[in-house]
Amino acid sequence: MISKKLKAFLDEHRTRYIVISHSSAYTAREVAASVHVAGKDVIKCVMVNADGRPWMVATTSNQRVNFDLLRAALGAETVRLAHESEFRTIFEDCEVGAMPPFGNLYGIPVIADSVLWDDEEIVFNGGGHTTVVRMAFADYHRLVSPRKAAITDPA
Repeated sequence: MISKKLKAFLDEHRTRYIVISHSSAYTAREVAASVHVAGKDVIKCVMVNADGRPWMVATTSNQRVNFDLLRAALGAETVRLAHESEFRTIFEDCEVGAMPPFGNLYGIPVIADSVLWDDEEIVFNGGGHTTVVRMAFADYHRLVSPRKAAITDPA
């Protein structure tokens, strides 16, 4: 199953998506291998705190967030990784570390690396460590409206 909030949102917006079950995987790279998808097509979520405000960072599983670029893109003085304790209760219908890149469903703004715009389809955790969702990037963009910025180091 995927997060109830995500499923309701996608269905309400008549979005085409596929749910894929897989063996337990805890990193985006493990997820990619488990569902036989290229790492560049799997979105991972990184939770950060920018000047005291939570942000969800969406990028591909094979990229690393460059915090200098992220800080500049957000116009923040300080940006740091958020501790699980800071966001665990926000994503109440998700397993920790398996939240979908739909921060807007939880009141959290999303910034996405510009490389995501190169993909026709994306795959991401559906809220648990044993399911992913596959959908068109155009639909993701339409539903989330993430801020676009070059925030990762070159692969």
